[in-house]
Amino acid sequence: MITAPSPRPLSAPAADADASVAAPAPKLASPPGGDDADLGAGLRRALTSDELVLLYQPLVDLQTGAVASLEALVRWRHPLHGLLAAREFLALADAAGLAGAIDEWVLARACRDLRAWHAAGLEQLKVAINVAPSQFRDPACGASVAAMLKECGIAPDMLTLEVTESALTQAGAECDARLAGFKASGLSLTLDDFGTGYASLSNLKRYPFDALKIDAHFIRDVVTSGHDAAMCKTLIAMAHHLGMKVVAEGVETEAQCDFLRRNMCDLIQGYFFSPPLAADEVGHLLAGGRALAPHLRRMHKPRRRLLLVDDEPNIVSALKRLLRADQYEIHTANDGQQGLELLARQPVDVIISDQRMPGMLGADFLRKAKQQYPETIRIMLSGYTELQSVTDAVNEGAIYKFLTKPWDDELLRGHVAEAFRLKEIADDNQRLNLEVRSANRELAAANRQLEELLLEKQRQIRRDEVSLSVARELLQHLPLPVIGMDDAGMIAFINGAAEGLFRHSGALLGNEASSVLPQLFAPPASGPVAGEPPRHASPSRHLADIDGRRYAVVVYPMGESSASRGSLITLSLTGEAP
Repeated sequence: MITAPSPRPLSAPAADADASVAAPAPKLASPPGGDDADLGAGLRRALTSDELVLLYQPLVDLQTGAVASLEALVRWRHPLHGLLAAREFLALADAAGLAGAIDEWVLARACRDLRAWHAAGLEQLKVAINVAPSQFRDPACGASVAAMLKECGIAPDMLTLEVTESALTQAGAECDARLAGFKASGLSLTLDDFGTGYASLSNLKRYPFDALKIDAHFIRDVVTSGHDAAMCKTLIAMAHHLGMKVVAEGVETEAQCDFLRRNMCDLIQGYFFSPPLAADEVGHLLAGGRALAPHLRRMHKPRRRLLLVDDEPNIVSALKRLLRADQYEIHTANDGQQGLELLARQPVDVIISDQRMPGMLGADFLRKAKQQYPETIRIMLSGYTELQSVTDAVNEGAIYKFLTKPWDDELLRGHVAEAFRLKEIADDNQRLNLEVRSANRELAAANRQLEELLLEKQRQIRRDEVSLSVARELLQHLPLPVIGMDDAGMIAFINGAAEGLFRHSGALLGNEASSVLPQLFAPPASGPVAGEPPRHASPSRHLADIDGRRYAVVVYPMGESSASRGSLITLSLTGEAP
């Protein structure tokens, strides 16, 4: 079973997700005198005096259980205030005009660390960095990222840029262009802190994000709050429908991890697996092959887990002796409240509860268990038959079976085994559903990429059409006669100067050039075959007499450096007498 490591050598307190630069931050109490009296001066000193620290928190794949990526988190080792998390100084750094310099420092350090990890044999490791809203608005941001990746020899798809909702809204009309530029350069994009800003859901489908990160605010009570659970399930389903992966940050307990596993989340990040680590600590963690326990991986089939809730210790002991032979993983609680607390920490499949217990009746406990953990199978085993409360619980679906004390051993074992079979059928259906949803997400991601490619092709076509129109208009107004032929020798273009020169030759467009304008072609012995200049050949030149004047005729074969076909013919006066 994975638990958070005890040492946290450089990390900030738990729930470590970095806040956006735009988020409010506490005012630092600077000491009087010296550079530290001014926060801006202090941060400038930090950039040049090695006071900034870069930590990395792993993102773990719930399919394989392995570390899939790292998020780079900047810290300031302040000489007076100690280690400060990003949320404590980035907003003030932005106000001081230093957010860009800090982002550049983070990018450079992260790329150097990533290069070292790749050189050590971790070629598939990726790193994510946060982009401040002010940097996202900077048109030069994409170029600086590309230059750093090139300098460090890192493929663009090894770096992920995490962009917050606030950065999108602040970018305004430039938002789409910024995102398209990042994607065109091959970078991966994650929408960070989703659900905490003001991004419109209707706009989400047009953003080219590869992943969506659910804010820790929604994860904190996901096991105990039906509202947070519903929100997470909705966000996961929506992101997958749009072809995005889902990352849950702020995961601190096994129960949260298990909920996310069962509901098709792709990756988790948080203290449950690891706090943010220094670069050398990351190397040790990865070299050790640390991963999630098998029962927390998405397609894993767990052991049969049973919870016994009864306030009589001898009853609990008797049930444990009876059911231990069936190889169940048995957990116990003395009352309903203790049972709910255990369920919050430990997933179970089947619950057996007494009815008459101090503090909370068994029917009320099972009713709450159904509300919070509807996937469990719930059995009441009691010597008291309070008909109304039990009947209500059965009618509400809180109780799968009602069994009486004293019990028949074999009959009870049969009922429990049948409950587990029902649970496993439901689990198998859920696993099948997860596999289908996983395939659908991959298909949606492929469709999204195709749509983006199609849009880019359409934009390129529009740009080419504009360029073609400009070139055509330029040729049309040249004083030099210009004629264009296709690869079959037909006249496809003739500019104004050429029309004036050959005004007595009748209709020209669409006719075979060698027939209507034979003077444009030299005899076969001294030039190419009329109307069929060889592809990729050098331009051919000859003299022609037209309307009593001598012209130099040059035929330029097209297609040497483009997909064009045919040839371009120009005529220029030589000044010689015919």
